[in-house]
Amino acid sequence: MKLSDGAITVVDHGGSLGRARALFPHAPQPFVDLSTGINPHSYPLFELPATALSRLPEAARLRELARVAAGAYGAPSAENVAVAPGTQILLPRVASLVSPGKALVLGPTYAEHARAAAIAGHAVAEVDDFEALAGAEIAIIVNPNNPDGRVVSRERLLRLAETLRAIGGLLVVDEAFMDVGPHAESLAGDVGRGGIVVLRSFGKFFGLAGLRLGFALSDAVTVERLETQFGPWAVAGPALEYGIRALADSGWQADMRRRLAQDAARLDALLSRFGVAVAGGTTLFRYLRLADAPGLFSTLGERGILLRHFSERPQVLRAGLPGSQEEWQRLESALADWHARRDDGSKEIAP
Repeated sequence: MKLSDGAITVVDHGGSLGRARALFPHAPQPFVDLSTGINPHSYPLFELPATALSRLPEAARLRELARVAAGAYGAPSAENVAVAPGTQILLPRVASLVSPGKALVLGPTYAEHARAAAIAGHAVAEVDDFEALAGAEIAIIVNPNNPDGRVVSRERLLRLAETLRAIGGLLVVDEAFMDVGPHAESLAGDVGRGGIVVLRSFGKFFGLAGLRLGFALSDAVTVERLETQFGPWAVAGPALEYGIRALADSGWQADMRRRLAQDAARLDALLSRFGVAVAGGTTLFRYLRLADAPGLFSTLGERGILLRHFSERPQVLRAGLPGSQEEWQRLESALADWHARRDDGSKEIAP
C-alpha cells in the first residue's frame, strides 16, 4: 500500500481496520469505518440459550431457520433454502454447480464472484452489457449492484434464466442488498423454476457481519447438492438463534428500512453541502463519482474516516452510513477540511 501521484492504492475489500492503520498511521482513532455496506445499527443483542454454545447445533434449529428465511425472503418453501456460514463460502460451491465453461459477471461489481468462478474452473470475464450474459454457461449478477446500486428488473432476469436453462446453464443473482432494495425485483420467489440461485446475506442488513450467516435459494435438488457439501453442524448455534429471531422480526425490519432511508438522505444532503454529488447506491451505501476522489479519500482517512476506494476506478468512492451523532460530526468536520483544502475549487465534480 502506497501513495502514488496523490492516489492511495488499496486492495479489493473494505472493512479492514488493520489496513486503515497502515494507510493512515497518524489518524485519530477509533476509525469511523464507512468502507463497508454493513448496517451500523445492528439487530439488538440478546441472551443466548447456553445450549447454543455448549452443544452441537441441532438439525431442528437449522430446519427452523430455513423455514423462517423462506418466509422472510419470499422463497417457495424451506426446501428451497440452503443455510451456510456466510454467503462468501457459497460462491465457489455455487459456481461448481455447472461444469467448467464460460462464466460472465455483470460488472463492475463485487470482485469475489469472478474469483470464485475461476476457482470452480470457469473461464471468467466481466462484461458491462446485460445482453452479453446470454452467451455464458453461468451468468452472475449482483442486484442491487455493489457498489453503484444498479438494479436489473425481475422480468429481464427471468428471460435470461430461461435462456440459460435451455442450455443447462445457471443464473446466479446475489441479492446481498435486496433487504433495502426494490423487493418486487427479487427472484427469491422464482427459484423453484430451476436454473436459478439467489444469494442472500444476513450480516449486512442486520449489522451482524461477524456472525457469518448466509443463504442460497434455489430449487430443492440444487439446495440438497449444496447442503451435502457442508455436512453436519456447518452453521454455529449462535448464528442459528440470531437468524431465527431477526428474520422473524418483521417490525424491526420495517422500522430499520425507514431509518436507513432517513440516514441515506441525511448523508446525501451532507455530501451535497461540500460539492460531492451522489451518483447511486442503496440506503446502506452511497456511490460517489468525483474528480478528486483520491484527495477526498486521503483527507478523510487522515482524519480517521475510512471510505471505500477503488484503485482501478480512481474517480469512484463508496460511503457507508455513520452510526452515531459523534461519527456524523467527525464526517462533517473532515468534509469541511477537504473542501477548504481544494485549490480554489479547481477540482470540479465529474459529470
